[in-house]
Amino acid sequence: MLSPNTANRRLLQWRPLHGVMIALALIAPLVLTTWLGGTEALQRVRHFPLGLLALMLAMAFMCWNINAVRLRLMLGGRAGRLGQRSALGIELASKFALCATPGGSGGPVTLLLLLARRGFPPAKGTAVFLIDQGCDLVFFLAMLSGLVLFSLVTDTQWPHQSLVQWALAGLAFMAALISLIMRYLPYLLRTKRLATPWPSRYRRRWLTRRLLRCRHALKVTLSLPRVTLLAMLLLTTIHWLMRYSLLYLAVLGVGGHADWMWTFLTQMLSMAASQLSFLPGGAGAAEVGVGSLLLPLMGREQAAAAVLVWRLVSYHLYLAAGAPLFVVYGYRLLSRYSEQ
Repeated sequence: MLSPNTANRRLLQWRPLHGVMIALALIAPLVLTTWLGGTEALQRVRHFPLGLLALMLAMAFMCWNINAVRLRLMLGGRAGRLGQRSALGIELASKFALCATPGGSGGPVTLLLLLARRGFPPAKGTAVFLIDQGCDLVFFLAMLSGLVLFSLVTDTQWPHQSLVQWALAGLAFMAALISLIMRYLPYLLRTKRLATPWPSRYRRRWLTRRLLRCRHALKVTLSLPRVTLLAMLLLTTIHWLMRYSLLYLAVLGVGGHADWMWTFLTQMLSMAASQLSFLPGGAGAAEVGVGSLLLPLMGREQAAAAVLVWRLVSYHLYLAAGAPLFVVYGYRLLSRYSEQ
């Protein structure tokens, strides 16, 4: 994590390339929708039920507020009097930075900077970020395990049944392997026999830092008081269940039919694949991944329309709501930095 001064310098280094990448991320869903579904897909988007769209917007708004409540719970009054409105502002500004930078690298920096502005030390701000990531990790590990068991013990009617089951089993194996590595990571790092020419020393250091950070996040999260931990995990569960229901509602709105659990799994796999995209928010990879997994269940124009509506509510809405707050906070921080 970065110190406030380093984060300020990074904000000052904003270049036109960042704007170009955000512009590409914004138009990617529209271009892919037109390419995949043609004008008929755009017609379906235009005739999307307004009541269902209002429900999706309300769910997105509730997700923002749930995350704000979770932030207040994690801080526990250590950053001064933080009301729901202020916490929501920090949440939206941080999520804008997360969605507007490749790999979400700007999100942690912005959160750390905004907390430091309230007198919360960067070291403790890093711990808050790690706790937040740890709760998300616990939820997705639990959901992944549940999906594996569900696919194996029930007669699911998913497309590419055997392929999906093998993919889930592979993800579960990788999760178990990573869990064991994190459990015994200090011992493994002290073992000289693991020294290999590949990957390079830089890559090994990068991987080591990520694993240590992940291990520390889980350790800090699981060491919280039980009541606080249960409350945070409950809020995390509600948030992700609501957010990952947006695609299901989008499919219903364009006249398609898909199992809720399939749309949930679709988003898990596609959002993981979107980390390979160089564009902010995983643009391009996320749309292609979700669209390809929906195609076996509906027409091309329906899948394309559903993906466009889903991205508008789950991604572009974050950008639109968080951009003004990010600009205001950034202007105040940069003004203070220039005066020093």
